[in-house]
Amino acid sequence: MHHGSGTGRRGRLRRRTLRRRLGLERSVLRRRIDRAQRLVALGLLLLFLLSAPPVGLWTWHVAYDSGTRAERIERITRHQVTATVTAADGFGSAGDRYVHETVQVAWPGPDGKPRSGSLPAWKDAKVGAKTRIWADRDGRLSVRPRPHSRTVTDAAYAGGAAAVAAGLPLLLAYLLLRHRCDRRRDAMWDAAWERMDTDADHNRPS
Repeated sequence: MHHGSGTGRRGRLRRRTLRRRLGLERSVLRRRIDRAQRLVALGLLLLFLLSAPPVGLWTWHVAYDSGTRAERIERITRHQVTATVTAADGFGSAGDRYVHETVQVAWPGPDGKPRSGSLPAWKDAKVGAKTRIWADRDGRLSVRPRPHSRTVTDAAYAGGAAAVAAGLPLLLAYLLLRHRCDRRRDAMWDAAWERMDTDADHNRPS
């Protein structure tokens, strides 16, 4: 019995605290400008909740479609070929921040003519060693086609960024409103203090 009563009191206390933070609880200290600010803030929050999800979802859909198109194109235009090491113990450009050891490799192009280029060296990379590389439709060195996981991740980031961007103007509007309300409240407090001082002077015994 006592446990249930304590739980009920804590629940009522939490609800009162929530109403007070939202500005929904009546208070003689809360002025009309305070209530107006809270109402506008709730309205902006509601607008954000109604606008951000559709904007984020639409952006996610656009980014996802773009990513899947890139996947299809790269799968069509890139293929794996076998490259043979023709020279080892090469080095990258001296202007690089980090100088990586490289190997020279050769591989057959789509027209039958050999292509050549350099790759980062790997353990026991010797002349004659073979490795699988990715090449484009012209036979130039390329990278692995775009994985689907990258498409999903990029779309998620784009959707989240769009949702946040949709809320920035609303946040700016609320900050401007709060600044104006704070200045108005300060002026009202100054006027109230002046009235109190004036009344104190009038009521002071001579």
